[in-house]
Amino acid sequence: MASSFNEKDLKKILQGIVIPPQPQILVDIQMEQVMPDPDMAYIASIISQDVSLSAAVLKFTNSSYFNLPAKITSIQQAVIRLGPDKIANIINGLLIKSELSDDSLNSLHSFWDTASDVARISASIADQLNFKFKDESYSLGLFHNAGIPLMMQRFDNYKEVLEQGYQSSGFTLTDLENKHFNTNHSVIGYYLAKSWGIPKINCSIISNHHRIEELFNHRIAGDNTYLTLASILKVSEHIASVFKHLGRASKDYEWEKISHYVLDHLDLSEYDLEGMIEICHEQGLGVL
Repeated sequence: MASSFNEKDLKKILQGIVIPPQPQILVDIQMEQVMPDPDMAYIASIISQDVSLSAAVLKFTNSSYFNLPAKITSIQQAVIRLGPDKIANIINGLLIKSELSDDSLNSLHSFWDTASDVARISASIADQLNFKFKDESYSLGLFHNAGIPLMMQRFDNYKEVLEQGYQSSGFTLTDLENKHFNTNHSVIGYYLAKSWGIPKINCSIISNHHRIEELFNHRIAGDNTYLTLASILKVSEHIASVFKHLGRASKDYEWEKISHYVLDHLDLSEYDLEGMIEICHEQGLGVL
């Protein structure tokens, strides 16, 4: 393992980390870092709320710099392994890259809020279901819509197309994106997640998370974990009201199309789902 951390290492880490971190998240971390004895568990909990910081931390921890025998998927484990100095270098590097205008930052607030909420709900649902891939569920929830801010920054009218897709009763969001931009946020998100070193199963789900019907109609042997992760994600999006916060829609039209696939796979009734939603609300989740 390398003995020092230099600008070349940092440049490699940040390559592909193009979503700016939340300004308040950076402030919170920096305030903790100046304490005489920084609480790394607390810093990890803050970092795990942000897409960009989480991506940078996981990417570096799983890079050749550490040469680990197996990939780390837990942001908490990654932060502890990196330590305060390397975390500070990563954050400073991202600060340099995140000089956005107030308008640009405002347009990303809904993305940041829903990403964090969906991630935490995904972990809660996994826990309630006794699903052992809790860290992977959290990671998938945090990163699944990572392509959206890039689309917003690239295309001036992307926000309008995004809202139109969510507000369509047939829910053809990615088809609409492909029509207007010749790509969609799921595809962009897949390549981002792949460049960050996110587990392959999560990358694949990110690329298909708006094609749930096809996943269930063309399932193959041995894909139970894959479908469970995807199902937990869609339940979490529904509980977090992503349709409302990102799409300004009055109904969750996607959930209306796919809920029976998801609930059947998770062996949940509507009554069971209501109970899980209540638990999430008691945990302060899904109440944006």
